[in-house]
Amino acid sequence: MKAVPIIDLAPWFHGGERDRAAVAARVDAALSEIGFLVVTGHGVPAADRDAIRAAAKRFFALPREVKQRYAATVGERGWLPPGVEANGYAEGTATPPDLKETFAVGADRPTGDPFFDAEWFLPNVWPGEVPELEALLTRYLARMKRLSDDLLALCAVALGLPSGFFTAHALNPSFTLNINRYPPLSQLGEPEPGQFRIGPHTDFGTLTVLDRQDGVGGLQVHSEEAGWVDAPWVEDSFTINVGDLLAHWTGGRWTSNRHRVLPPDPSAPDEELVSLIFFYECDPDTRVEPLGPPVGRAAGGATVRAHDFLLERLDAITLA
Repeated sequence: MKAVPIIDLAPWFHGGERDRAAVAARVDAALSEIGFLVVTGHGVPAADRDAIRAAAKRFFALPREVKQRYAATVGERGWLPPGVEANGYAEGTATPPDLKETFAVGADRPTGDPFFDAEWFLPNVWPGEVPELEALLTRYLARMKRLSDDLLALCAVALGLPSGFFTAHALNPSFTLNINRYPPLSQLGEPEPGQFRIGPHTDFGTLTVLDRQDGVGGLQVHSEEAGWVDAPWVEDSFTINVGDLLAHWTGGRWTSNRHRVLPPDPSAPDEELVSLIFFYECDPDTRVEPLGPPVGRAAGGATVRAHDFLLERLDAITLA
């Protein structure tokens, strides 16, 4: 069975040429085989994520009528209440709504093009009841963009390309940070048949950088050999996976793999988890031409515009 590997990035950031080449080779293998890896040595302080979780929990604990002032839907900024999203629809599967609520922020530096700005660079919404969220998340967004650019440079080298191949198209990229709260079973009651914290799906952009908590109802990744398998959890790590756009860009060399977050389990009725999920994309006007052999697996893939490619998928998972 192909497992999700655990890769230390410290040799990439601090090692010599041979160290960096070894990390790049492992990344290429992981993203080719299963599309996921768990990374340590990334340099993002755990204290930053702890502070965000604490502040987010204060927001999620507010009365519903207060949170409703910041209500939004998929692709927007603010509070996504339970019931507005069902990720299984991305696969064409009608599923019950995902068992979560979300606070979403993202890229807010306009390009000057009203067409793109209205979709990808909306102003962030900052709840006055938890004022510390603005500074915490503004700093974290900047840190996650730097890390994602570092990861895209690593990805380019892993493919034998110049390190700036992907980041040349991330000068003013779209990106989103979802803070997902997965409520406990004791609060939700029994899930509906086929209902998950997040239903089976693939991600849409280039890379996803996930900070998650260990739990019974956690992340699973699909393996062709073994079906659904638990993703490994390592203290102070990020889980990284390829999105549909990057898989397309690599000519199918890398896998945008299905994954899901299990519903709360009766063995842990009071388990409440909070995940920080950074979805990185690229400049919305990027025309992505799939890489042909020997990098990609096949020649002749369709050229797509990032804006259209991503919007089609976001619309699919949004419940009216």
